[in-house]
Amino acid sequence: MRGIRVVFGPLVANDDVNLAVERGEIHALLGENGAGKSTLMRALAGLLQPAAGEIRIDGRLEPLGSAQEAMRLGIGMVHQHFMLVSTLTVAENVCLGLPSTGRIFPDLKTAAAKIRELAKTYGLDVDPNARVADLSIAGQQRVEILKALYRGARILILDEPTAVLTPQETEGLFRILRSLAGEGTAIIFISHKLNEVMTLTSGVTVLRQGRVVATAKTAETDARGLARMMVGAEIQLPKLEDVTGPVSTLNLSLEGRSKTPFAFSGGDIEPAAADPSPKPLYGFDPPARGGFKPGGMILAVENLVCRDARGTLRVDRASLAVRPGEIVGVAGVDGNGQQELAEAIVGLSRAEAGTIRLMDEDVTASAVARRIALGLAHIPEDRHRTAIVEPMSIEDNLILEQAGEAPLSKRGWLDRRAIAENARRIMAEFDVRATGANQKVGTLSGGNQQKVVLGRALSREPNLVVAVQPVRGLDVGATAFVHRQLLARRAAGAGVLLISTELDEILALSDRIVVMFKGAIMGELARADVTVEKLGLMMAGRTA
Repeated sequence: MRGIRVVFGPLVANDDVNLAVERGEIHALLGENGAGKSTLMRALAGLLQPAAGEIRIDGRLEPLGSAQEAMRLGIGMVHQHFMLVSTLTVAENVCLGLPSTGRIFPDLKTAAAKIRELAKTYGLDVDPNARVADLSIAGQQRVEILKALYRGARILILDEPTAVLTPQETEGLFRILRSLAGEGTAIIFISHKLNEVMTLTSGVTVLRQGRVVATAKTAETDARGLARMMVGAEIQLPKLEDVTGPVSTLNLSLEGRSKTPFAFSGGDIEPAAADPSPKPLYGFDPPARGGFKPGGMILAVENLVCRDARGTLRVDRASLAVRPGEIVGVAGVDGNGQQELAEAIVGLSRAEAGTIRLMDEDVTASAVARRIALGLAHIPEDRHRTAIVEPMSIEDNLILEQAGEAPLSKRGWLDRRAIAENARRIMAEFDVRATGANQKVGTLSGGNQQKVVLGRALSREPNLVVAVQPVRGLDVGATAFVHRQLLARRAAGAGVLLISTELDEILALSDRIVVMFKGAIMGELARADVTVEKLGLMMAGRTA
């Protein structure tokens, strides 16, 4: 790709970009959110037309006027945001646009057999006859990968392909990619996981603000150098041990409470002494007159059972607890009940059985407003669907959970001056970069939209933060910012339930880790006992 320029009105997304990938090379494309990576790859895949520049394949100039033309030339792209028709089956999605499967009546039986063979070869669990709408996010990602492999791509573009895979599945994918490269396939790999880039690729191109700022051999740089090239400054990702502060001074020892499965000492976690007498798994003594008892659990979930709208079991007798000043990580491949667990805890759905206690109060059947009043904050997985209202301004999005409260309203009327001041304060504290508080949230970058969500959730100093995939799709700089905010709440004595498919994130931030598989909790690991291998096996269904 030479001199590629892509513009959207006054916005220049790609500015004179050059990218060269050899046959048989795995080449990384890096950059912050909004750097132009996906736009550049959409141009290569024939999904948009550059205003200037040329694309040559095998030395020949190729005017890629459509996705069909790119497909004919062997260019396949696995998109970060899925390009699937949800009402069709897996096999029907794979066959779309392929004359070889039949123009009017595609041979779905033959296609399904080939898909099963590919899925078995590459260790990707997908039913060809399943409807895409019924698949988890992880399942849909696997369909995208299989679709590209089915079409015999010799130039394969992968945009954040490992976000929903276990470590073992990721390593299996890497083996496949190395094998494909060995057969001559050129692979362009987009990822925010710098350790993956260092492990898998041989070359790297870095974009910043639509321009190429560096092209290098991977072996001649390191993760720190790549991060510096991406953002133009040093980035240090925070870890649990970086923020201890007030945690060691909190009364977290829980002495004499052998009913609880873990005891605390100075912020570290050690298994508590065994108690031979049978007691509830997460039992504790509630105060006589209600309210929260110091040293108790901020969140206690016991034997929770949840089903989806179709009656499918999504959470299977799950039990877990979060105490003051700790981060409990929930690991697992996406689609194993984590979303349903979070929605039941925050009140967006009702559990079929089990109990949820927040600040010593049974909130299993309580409304969302009551949970918020007890100090619950929620950072949803999908900010576009459940966290922000894109046509509304930043300042109005920042009051969605408290519009009727003082000082934002007086006698039932919104106080616009107080709302504007609230927005200015949160935007400054959380570094929301915008033209002003009246800018529509939908026009912000993904990182700034997430900062709006964080600011609304954390500025109220919550007791419990339920954070679901809080850095999905964010670049290294925005990721570091989000992690610092979660660690700050932990240091202030709040509890954090961190649900993430990013094992690096879980390992860096969690005091304790539980793993979900098909709705059940496979076990719990103390920080000192955690290894990637153990987590990976638990994520694949093996108990601790």
